[in-house]
Amino acid sequence: MSSWRTRLLPPLLAIVFALLLSAIALIISGADPLEAYGTMVGQLFKGSTAVDTVNLATVYYLSGLAVAIGFQMNLFNIGVEGQYRFAAVIAAIIGGALQLPPVIHTIVILLVAIVSGALYAAVPAVLKVTRGVSEVISTIMLNSIVAGIIAFLINADQFGVQTGNNIGTRVIAPSGRIPGIPLGSGTLFGFVIIAAVIGVAYWFMLNRTRFGFELKASGESTTAAAAGGVNAKKMTLIAMILSGAVAGLVAMPELLGRDYSYGITSTQMYGFTGIAVALLGRNNPGGIALGALLWAFLDTSAVSLEQINVSKEIATIMQGIIVLSVVVAYEVVRRADLAAEQRRVGRALAGNGRKGSSVAEGGAV
Repeated sequence: MSSWRTRLLPPLLAIVFALLLSAIALIISGADPLEAYGTMVGQLFKGSTAVDTVNLATVYYLSGLAVAIGFQMNLFNIGVEGQYRFAAVIAAIIGGALQLPPVIHTIVILLVAIVSGALYAAVPAVLKVTRGVSEVISTIMLNSIVAGIIAFLINADQFGVQTGNNIGTRVIAPSGRIPGIPLGSGTLFGFVIIAAVIGVAYWFMLNRTRFGFELKASGESTTAAAAGGVNAKKMTLIAMILSGAVAGLVAMPELLGRDYSYGITSTQMYGFTGIAVALLGRNNPGGIALGALLWAFLDTSAVSLEQINVSKEIATIMQGIIVLSVVVAYEVVRRADLAAEQRRVGRALAGNGRKGSSVAEGGAV
């Protein structure tokens, strides 16, 4: 019973809460909730919206996985935003400058992105384990610093190339790109397959390796983990660097599958979205995938709300409601399970007390 409540009841409650609260928000805005929901779902089957949703979800999925690795260690890596942007600009610069055979060129770009993201995450990781600096503070500062680094690097005097009104890195040659998959009226990022492999690797690491066990154990209790011989500082360092390495891949689906250049105007805020997606997925790779798809769906279908005279910003409100609903639902079920367990223990103790009393009375007779 407890297992059923823990696994199925929270997401079901979250869906109910989210639908009801979103309906209230829509009613307040003067819209018919059923019409709004129908319009958004209908948008999914128009043009390339479905493919665009999966493409965007791929980016969100990678960002969510990067955040989730830190969460497993109770680390709040809010710096995924800075890590993926730093990795993207470095990978784009090197990728645009190199002329290599196909596949090798792509692999080199991906390795550069992974290493760059890991190095940028290593800064707060080292500060955390050597000086006890909060990773939240250090990563927020590094998120701000990366904007200056990008502005410096993507400059006509450095590595920037002026193209019309935009300035960006040199275009990556076809040998370094990842071919897309034509699907209907759109093109699916080939990186979808790589993202799926990374998700499987994350699941395997957590559930089938000693490192994954130690990572989760350290997140549950550093004191207990240390008693079992786990070096908490070492785990913190590895978790942050691994989180940064995955974060380094966040921009790669778009860079190698669509844009082929990284510019000042390239999309931002994927790192912060990853926090919400990781929360939605409860740090589980399957849950993160569903959370990424839901978030991407709300993003891509929001524009359809304007057809019924509803501001598309209502979708942002819905996203916030969904995150809150998930948090509240899991907390409600957790407290209900805790109360039920306390009642069971109370009944067991009371039963043992009565049994002991009966035995004592029988002995006295």
